[in-house]
Amino acid sequence: MSGPDILTIAGLNKQFLRKGKTPVQAVKDLSMTIAKGEIVALLGSSGCGKTSTLRMIAGLESVTSGSITLNGRRIETLAPSMRNVAMAFEGYSLYPPLTVRDNIAFALKAQKLSSAETRSRVDAIAKLIEIESILNRYPSSISGGQQQRASLARALVRQADLYLLDEPMGQLEPQLRAVLRGRIKSLLNDNQMTAIFVTHDQTEANALGDRIAVMEGGVLQQFATPKDLKDKPANLFVATFIGEPPMNVFNAAVTREGEALRLVLDNGPTLTLPPNTVSPAVRNALGARTRVTLGIRPHKLRLGEGPLKARVASNQWLGDQSHVAAELAGKLAVGVTHARIAARPGEEIALGLAARDLHLFDIDSGAAIAHGPEAA
Repeated sequence: MSGPDILTIAGLNKQFLRKGKTPVQAVKDLSMTIAKGEIVALLGSSGCGKTSTLRMIAGLESVTSGSITLNGRRIETLAPSMRNVAMAFEGYSLYPPLTVRDNIAFALKAQKLSSAETRSRVDAIAKLIEIESILNRYPSSISGGQQQRASLARALVRQADLYLLDEPMGQLEPQLRAVLRGRIKSLLNDNQMTAIFVTHDQTEANALGDRIAVMEGGVLQQFATPKDLKDKPANLFVATFIGEPPMNVFNAAVTREGEALRLVLDNGPTLTLPPNTVSPAVRNALGARTRVTLGIRPHKLRLGEGPLKARVASNQWLGDQSHVAAELAGKLAVGVTHARIAARPGEEIALGLAARDLHLFDIDSGAAIAHGPEAA
C-alpha cells in the first residue's frame, strides 16, 4: 500500500525560448501528487511533455514556473545532486572509463558504504537485471540493451526519495522486457520505492503503473488507475488513446420519444435505447443535448449478432482472438472476440451493442458526459 504524499507538483510550466521564433510550451500548468511507494507512468506520444516533466523533476531542465516539493522540500531550484533523486535516462550516460560494476557502484561509494555491502548490493541488482556476466566489461564493449540495463541498475541500487526512469526498457527484446517488468515492479513494491517512469508503451504503463498520467500537447489529460482510464476516460482523447485496438467512435444526433432515447449515427443507423437501459444519471448528463459523440470498446462490440449490419473489410485471427473491421456509418468499426468469426471481406455481418457499454462525449469539447457502467 502507498503512504502519504511524497511528491507534489503544482502549476508546473516549461517554456523553451527560440531565437526569432515563437516559444514552445512543452509543459502547461501541470499539477499532481504522488504517494510514497507509488509507481506512476507518464504516458503519451512523442512531444507530449512527459520527458520534459521528468527532466524538470530531476533538475536537468529549469522550471519556467511552478513548484516541485519532494519529501517536504522545495527542490525546483536545487542542483540535481542535492535532490536525492535516482535517474535512469534513455541516453544511458554511463562513465566510459569505469566498468559496468563500478558504474553501478558509483553512487554507493559516494555514500561511503563498505566494500562488502557495495559488492553485495551490486551483485543483487545485477542478478535481478540479468547483467552478471558483463559486470567487469566497459560500456563501449557491450550492446545498447546491456547499457540500458546497466543504467537502470545504477539507478535502482541507490537509496533515494524518488526514482525517475525514462523509457527504461525501450532497447530490450519483448521477452526480456516482460520478465524484467515483473521483477522491477516487485523490487519497487517490496521496498516502498516511489517511482515515475516515462513510456509510450501502453502495455508497459499498465503492467508497471499504479496510476497513469496521460499527457498530450504538454497538458495532463487524466491521472488515474489503468482501469479508470479504460472504463471512465475523462475525454475523447484519452478514450481513443487508451486501449488496443482503440475505441470506436461515431457522431450521432440525439432524439427522444417518450422515455426512449435514440442515437442516430451520422450517415448510419439508429440505436434505440429502451427506458430500462438508461439510468437517470445518464439522462441528466445528456440534458437537452441534440448531438453527442458515442464510443464503444472493440471488445464490447458483439460480432455476428444484433440489429446492426456492416460490411466486413478485414478479418484477422491472431491465434487467440479475432479482430474484425467492418464498415458502419461510413467508418470502420473494429470488433474483438476470442471466437473465430466466419466472415470474409465484402460479406455482411451483424453487430450488436448494449447501452451499458456506450461512452458518451460532448461533441464540441470532447469531455466525457457519461460512461456505460453508469447506465441501467
